[in-house]
Amino acid sequence: MSSPSSTQASDGLGPLFNERACQNCHLKDGRGRPPQGDVGTTSMFLRLAREASSAEDKAALADHRLLNFPDPVYGTQLQELAVPGLRGEGRMHVDYQERQVTLADGTVISLRKPSYSVIDPGYGSLDPRTTLSPRLTPPMIGLGLIEEIAPADILANADPDDRNGDGISGRPNIVRDGQSGELTLGRFGWKAQTASIRQQAADAFAGDIGISTPEEPKHWGDCTAAQEKCLAMPNGVQRRLGPVEAPAPVMDLVTFYSQNLAVPARRDLDTPHVLAGKKIFYETGCIACHTPKFVTRRDTPNKAQAFQLIWPYSDFLLHDMGPDLADDQAVGEATGNEWRTPPLWGIGLTETVNGNSFFLHDGRARSLTEAILWHGGEAQKTRDRFAAASAADRDALLKFLESL
Repeated sequence: MSSPSSTQASDGLGPLFNERACQNCHLKDGRGRPPQGDVGTTSMFLRLAREASSAEDKAALADHRLLNFPDPVYGTQLQELAVPGLRGEGRMHVDYQERQVTLADGTVISLRKPSYSVIDPGYGSLDPRTTLSPRLTPPMIGLGLIEEIAPADILANADPDDRNGDGISGRPNIVRDGQSGELTLGRFGWKAQTASIRQQAADAFAGDIGISTPEEPKHWGDCTAAQEKCLAMPNGVQRRLGPVEAPAPVMDLVTFYSQNLAVPARRDLDTPHVLAGKKIFYETGCIACHTPKFVTRRDTPNKAQAFQLIWPYSDFLLHDMGPDLADDQAVGEATGNEWRTPPLWGIGLTETVNGNSFFLHDGRARSLTEAILWHGGEAQKTRDRFAAASAADRDALLKFLESL
């Protein structure tokens, strides 16, 4: 609720925000969706950033003190909603251009290429250097297990110089831990820009809801110095509860919840069709990025997550996915062409959980087939093998993915 509120436990929304609750974006703890017609942008937002423009900026990036630089007026992301008495920052607008792709057997698939803009900006024009990167909220499942993979096991798959000549150059995004100040491996977020679940939650509290935490004590969320009316709004700090709107006990509970959402059991894993699809998944080279399995550390804080064989189907590294998927927005060591390999576990239940089948970072893909056909860059050869496969082999591969 916006401040001041009689319900003090939920006081402090905004003043600018994208949603009022985590579940409003992480729908049923699943993935988000792009805006559709008159339906708003719930569960997808525009990340705003520009590159370094001075020697001081470049030094901050080199030292990993910052990941990139916000728009000077609108901050790090476009927030469409605001508390009473304040205007939202504008609205995301998406235009789609349909593109026909003909597969080797004559099957025609239509892909939609999106372009993004901000309409009705509430505080003047964005900086001309600011880039717009759409970000669909990813599923919440299995995050605690991902957090307990030893960094060395992820780094063992990195091949930034492609020394083995397979065309795959996975790179880590090394970031500075917000609490310890140490350099560490980023493994969460579309660009692997966040090192821990707790930090990911704190970033969302600040940027998406406008709630301050011990990790991100931003009582006014993403309000910038140029938004004076926003900064003049009351905040929701209750001194008897501590110096922030969501004190440590709240963060403890949110972090625990996020760390312990289980991965669903696989379905039909022993059927001939699924097994045939698994063989094709391996043979076409999908596993070069979608690494099938890891074993979690023995010394995990939660013993239930210790020494577990897990099957996320991701290497958690950055890969150049080509110009069609590029957002031209660097985040830490991730370039504008690079994305972290998303885990595939649970992907076959997307329709069941969320009632849609939108995939990739911006939901442009309306099916798994479209998602595969958008792969480029390091994944171009694998994508082309899929496009050249028979309808029966493509269907088997999809059945395997649907079993995950």
